[in-house]
Amino acid sequence: MKTILVTGSNGLLGQKIIYALRNKAGVRCIATAIGPNRMTVKDGYVYEPLDITDKEHIQKIVSEYKPDVIINTAALTNVDACETKKSEAIQLNVEAVQSFIDIIREEEKKNPQKKIHFIHISTDFVFDGENGPYVETDEPNPLSFYAQSKYDGELLVQKSGIDWTIIRTIIIYGVVDDNSRSNVVLWAKNALEKKQTITVINDQYRSPTLAEDLADACVSAAMKGVKGIYHVSGRETMCILDMVKIVADFFHLDPSFIKPVSSEELKQPAKRPPVTGFIITKAIRDLGFHPHTFMEGLSVVKDKLEKMK
Repeated sequence: MKTILVTGSNGLLGQKIIYALRNKAGVRCIATAIGPNRMTVKDGYVYEPLDITDKEHIQKIVSEYKPDVIINTAALTNVDACETKKSEAIQLNVEAVQSFIDIIREEEKKNPQKKIHFIHISTDFVFDGENGPYVETDEPNPLSFYAQSKYDGELLVQKSGIDWTIIRTIIIYGVVDDNSRSNVVLWAKNALEKKQTITVINDQYRSPTLAEDLADACVSAAMKGVKGIYHVSGRETMCILDMVKIVADFFHLDPSFIKPVSSEELKQPAKRPPVTGFIITKAIRDLGFHPHTFMEGLSVVKDKLEKMK
């Protein structure tokens, strides 16, 4: 029996990982997040509230459940918020990672035969966007405080001496159970349904990633025990403006409410890389990763939303 502990299980990726693991043969799944469990389905896994900024709390949960794998999806991911909430970003994206590393080392000292595999989620924003799409061996150059905090977390993991995997990803989209979390797809859909004018960036390029696809890659890494850095995203790199136009077309919404804007005009607090995108060959080879196309992913989103009505 393999025990897999997931942090951030109330978030989009965390929920999808729990759904992929619950009732999986040979797996005991421990879901953890801040506050009460917000997943609709409550069976097939154990839920424990966990504040990852509290090292003693992490120690208690890890000591109790003795996981073979920890998948860390919890983070402060609001890029602009990280510019103003720097201490919170450091707490969640750097210090919490160090806490997990310290605790894993302590547990392995107590029982040298038991290794704990730490799978950490990171981001395309560790790159400066000058030479995308990127492979795993390309040199990071973070442009924002968020990006730097995520890269600092990566470096801690890489230098930790424990068994580790870093999975970098790009613009995750999908639907959480209570529909409380937004992302570019839901934001565009909801605003256009209300006939609200939205300003959409026209000079940044990304590879949208369906949350279910990313979750499958995380589960594969956990089950196969692969180590190292993996780039996991959708195959198609497109302008964010085009992404939103495709959403409008797919859901039969009026695109005239979409107002293009340049990065210079938008003046976002945090600087973004202009072009990222990933070469996902390594993930395809080692993780059996086969992402949906963006159109297929939108169908998954549509089905999920219809089932929630």
